[in-house]
Amino acid sequence: MSKICEITGKKVIGGNHVSHSHIRTKRKFSPNLQTKKFYIPEEDMWITLKVSAKGIRIINKKGILAALADAEAQGHLQF
Repeated sequence: MSKICEITGKKVIGGNHVSHSHIRTKRKFSPNLQTKKFYIPEEDMWITLKVSAKGIRIINKKGILAALADAEAQGHLQF
Protein backbone atom coordinates (compact mmCIF):
# COMPACT_ATOMS: atom_id res chain seq x y z
CA MET A 1 0.00 0.00 0.00
CA SER A 2 1.12 3.56 -0.59
CA LYS A 3 2.30 5.97 2.09
CA ILE A 4 -0.94 7.96 2.41
CA CYS A 5 -2.89 8.68 5.59
CA GLU A 6 -6.46 7.42 5.21
CA ILE A 7 -7.90 10.15 7.47
CA THR A 8 -5.99 13.33 6.59
CA GLY A 9 -4.71 12.46 3.11
CA LYS A 10 -1.10 13.30 3.99
CA LYS A 11 1.41 11.74 1.62
CA VAL A 12 5.09 11.76 0.69
CA ILE A 13 6.40 15.12 -0.48
CA GLY A 14 9.73 16.03 -2.05
CA GLY A 15 12.36 18.43 -0.87
CA ASN A 16 16.07 19.01 -0.60
CA HIS A 17 18.87 17.97 1.71
CA VAL A 18 20.86 21.18 2.24
CA SER A 19 24.43 20.57 3.35
CA HIS A 20 26.65 22.97 5.25
CA SER A 21 28.09 24.16 1.91
CA HIS A 22 24.51 24.67 0.55
CA ILE A 23 24.70 21.80 -1.94
CA ARG A 24 21.14 20.62 -2.50
CA THR A 25 20.24 17.01 -3.21
CA LYS A 26 16.73 15.59 -3.52
CA ARG A 27 15.05 13.77 -0.63
CA LYS A 28 11.57 12.67 0.44
CA PHE A 29 9.57 13.63 3.51
CA SER A 30 7.35 10.74 4.64
CA PRO A 31 4.33 11.23 6.92
CA ASN A 32 4.41 9.63 10.36
CA LEU A 33 2.16 6.67 9.47
CA GLN A 34 0.99 4.03 11.92
CA THR A 35 -1.11 0.94 11.23
CA LYS A 36 -3.81 0.92 13.91
CA LYS A 37 -6.95 -1.05 14.64
CA PHE A 38 -10.02 0.92 15.73
CA TYR A 39 -13.19 -0.48 17.27
CA ILE A 40 -16.57 0.74 16.02
CA PRO A 41 -19.05 -0.07 18.83
CA GLU A 42 -22.15 0.84 16.79
CA GLU A 43 -21.31 -1.84 14.21
CA ASP A 44 -19.49 -4.15 16.68
CA MET A 45 -16.45 -4.49 14.41
CA TRP A 46 -12.75 -3.64 14.21
CA ILE A 47 -11.17 -1.83 11.25
CA THR A 48 -7.50 -1.41 10.41
CA LEU A 49 -6.38 1.97 9.12
CA LYS A 50 -3.04 3.41 8.07
CA VAL A 51 -3.14 6.80 9.79
CA SER A 52 -0.69 9.58 10.61
CA ALA A 53 -0.12 10.82 14.15
CA LYS A 54 -2.37 13.80 13.39
CA GLY A 55 -5.03 11.40 12.07
CA ILE A 56 -4.98 9.53 15.39
CA ARG A 57 -5.50 12.83 17.22
CA ILE A 58 -8.44 13.68 14.93
CA ILE A 59 -10.02 10.28 15.65
CA ASN A 60 -9.54 10.78 19.40
CA LYS A 61 -11.19 14.21 19.20
CA LYS A 62 -14.13 13.57 16.83
CA GLY A 63 -14.67 9.85 17.22
CA ILE A 64 -14.05 7.14 14.66
CA LEU A 65 -17.39 7.39 12.80
CA ALA A 66 -17.22 11.17 12.39
CA ALA A 67 -13.58 11.01 11.28
CA LEU A 68 -14.39 8.29 8.72
CA ALA A 69 -17.34 10.30 7.40
CA ASP A 70 -15.19 13.43 6.99
CA ALA A 71 -12.39 11.47 5.31
CA GLU A 72 -14.84 9.88 2.86
CA ALA A 73 -16.44 13.26 2.08
CA GLN A 74 -13.00 14.74 1.32
CA GLY A 75 -12.05 11.74 -0.82
CA HIS A 76 -9.24 10.41 1.36
CA LEU A 77 -10.94 7.11 2.15
CA GLN A 78 -12.51 4.72 -0.32
CA PHE A 79 -14.84 1.93 0.81
